[in-house]
Amino acid sequence: MSSASPHRSIYLGIDVGTGSARAGLFDESGKLLGSASSPIQIWKQGDCIEQSSTDIWLAVCSAVKSARSLANVHAHEVKGLGFAATCSLVAIDSDGEPVSVSWSGDLRRNVIVWMDHRAVNQAERINSSNSPVLQYSGGAVSPEMQPPKLLWVKENLQESWSMAFRWMDLSDWLSYRATGDDTRSLCTTVCKWTYLGHAHMEVNEKDLRNIETCGWDDEFWEEIGLGDLMEGHHTKIGRSVAFPGHALGSGLTTDAAHELDLLAGIPVGTSLIDAHAGGVGVMESVPEADSKSEEGDANALGQRMVLVCGTSTCHMAVSRSKLFIPGVWGPYWSAMVPEYWLSEGGQSATGALLDHIIENHVASPHLANRAASQSISPFQLLNKILESLMHDLASPFLAALTSDLHVLPDFHGNRSPVADPKAKGMVSGLTLDSSEKDLALLYLATVQGIAYGTRHIVEHCNAQGHKINMLLACGGLSKNALYIQEHADIIGYPIVLPRESESVLLGAAILGSVAAKKYSSLSEAMKALNAAGQVIHPSTDPRVKKYHDGKYRIFRELYQQQLSHRAIMAEALS
Repeated sequence: MSSASPHRSIYLGIDVGTGSARAGLFDESGKLLGSASSPIQIWKQGDCIEQSSTDIWLAVCSAVKSARSLANVHAHEVKGLGFAATCSLVAIDSDGEPVSVSWSGDLRRNVIVWMDHRAVNQAERINSSNSPVLQYSGGAVSPEMQPPKLLWVKENLQESWSMAFRWMDLSDWLSYRATGDDTRSLCTTVCKWTYLGHAHMEVNEKDLRNIETCGWDDEFWEEIGLGDLMEGHHTKIGRSVAFPGHALGSGLTTDAAHELDLLAGIPVGTSLIDAHAGGVGVMESVPEADSKSEEGDANALGQRMVLVCGTSTCHMAVSRSKLFIPGVWGPYWSAMVPEYWLSEGGQSATGALLDHIIENHVASPHLANRAASQSISPFQLLNKILESLMHDLASPFLAALTSDLHVLPDFHGNRSPVADPKAKGMVSGLTLDSSEKDLALLYLATVQGIAYGTRHIVEHCNAQGHKINMLLACGGLSKNALYIQEHADIIGYPIVLPRESESVLLGAAILGSVAAKKYSSLSEAMKALNAAGQVIHPSTDPRVKKYHDGKYRIFRELYQQQLSHRAIMAEALS
C-alpha cells in the first residue's frame, strides 16, 4: 500500500444484507475506491428464518479487511464509518452474548431475519388494538416489524425472553458492537419499532447526546402485552435515540478496531436500515439540469421516489408535510432525511421472487450452464433470449411477448399498498412448454408483475398527496437493463441511476462523514456525495403505453379474483 496518500480522507460504509456483509471505501467526492463482500449463514425452516450475530460480525471484519486491501487504503486514512443492515431483530444478554430466538435452542441463532413471517398471528392481534400509534405505520404493523416478533418470542420462547437484556435492530447492534454505545437510530426505531420520531421535533439535533427517549408510547406496549419492555426507562429496546449520522460514544473501541484492522477512536455514525441507506446514497443523484431547474424549490425532494431493489424492494418518498397513506408505512419523521416525513412502500419479494421463478423451472440447470459457458449471468442470458424471441416472432416490442402470461408477484404476501401478508402469488397463462424460451417468458412476465406493483404504489402515494414524477433506482436489480426499462415503461416516469452503483454502501459511508464532522448535516453530505449516472426514459411508442395499461388492469383484477376465491373457500369450509 506504499502508493496510498497519507493526506486522503476516506469514509467506510458497511452493509449487512440478507446473504452477505459488504464494505466499501469512498473518497471525499463520493467515488467508490473498492468494495468486498463476505457471505453470512442463514437458517430457514418454514416461516422461521434466522441468522447469527457472531457470524455476521466475523463476515463484517472479513469484508472490511478485503475492501481496504483492494482499495489500497491505509487504516489511518479512514476518517469515519457507518453501518447499514436489514431490519432483522437481534437478542443479546447482559454480557452481550447471543440469546437464541430459535425453536432449536441453538445459541448461534439469535437473529430473527427481517423476512421471517412467524409472527403473522401476533401482527393481526396487535392491529386489532387500533392503537393511535398504528396510524404512523400505514394503519397496521407488518409481521416483518419488531413488535409482532417480540410478542412471538415472549409467547413461545419464555426462557429466551427472560434471558434477553437487549433487543436491537441489526444495524443498531452493529454500531453498538463497534462502539459500546447503545444509542439507537431514529431510522430503525421509528420504522420498525413504532417509536414516534416526531416527539423529537422540538429537540435540537446537537443536544441529543444523552437525551432520554421521548417517543415510546408506553400505553401501546402495555396494551399488546409487552409492557415489561418499558422497565428501566426502556433499556431493553432503547433508552437513547439519535438522528442517523450522530457520532456514537468515543468512536471505534480498541477491541473492535483490532478485529476490523482499523484505528481506535474513528468516528462511527448512528446507523440506517439498508434500504434507507440506499435512499441517502441516491436521493440527491439528480442530473445537473434537473438539479438547477429545482434550485429554490423546497419540495424538490418530494418529487422523487427511491427504489432500493434487492431481495425485496423498498419505495422511499419524502415530504415536508406528514401524509397518512393506508398500506404504506409511515409517515416517519426524520427516519431517512432529517426533518422530512418518510413514506415507505415495499414489495417483500422481488429479487428473491425472480430467483425463485428461475431456479424452480425445469430449464434452469441448462440455462445456468449456458450462462456460465458464456461468462454471463442467467439474467443476461434470459435478456438475450427475449431479444431473439422478439425478432423471431416479429413482436412489435419486447414487452408484447407476454400478452398471454400474467403474474401477481405476491408470493411472500403484499406489503404495499394493500398490506395483506396472506396474499399469494398467481400466474395466468401456463402451458406444458418446459424450454428455456418458456422460462424467459415467465421471467419477463414476473419482472412486469413487479413493475406493476411499483406502479400501484406510486399511483397510491400520489393519490394521497405525494407529487412523484421521477424515480431513482439502486441495488442489485437496478443493474439489470431490462428490469429498469420495463419499470420506466410501465410507470411512465424517467428512472435515474446513480454514478456509483453501490448506493447502500455510500449511504452508510455518508453516516461516517457526518459523524466525523466533515459535513454539518446528513442533507449537506448527500448533496456533496450523491451523483447521477444514466437516465432511463419511458418508451415514446404509444403502443407500449396502451399495452401496459391493459396488462395493469389484469394485474389489479388478479388480486380481486384472489379475494373472491378466498371468500368462496371460507364459506365452503364454514
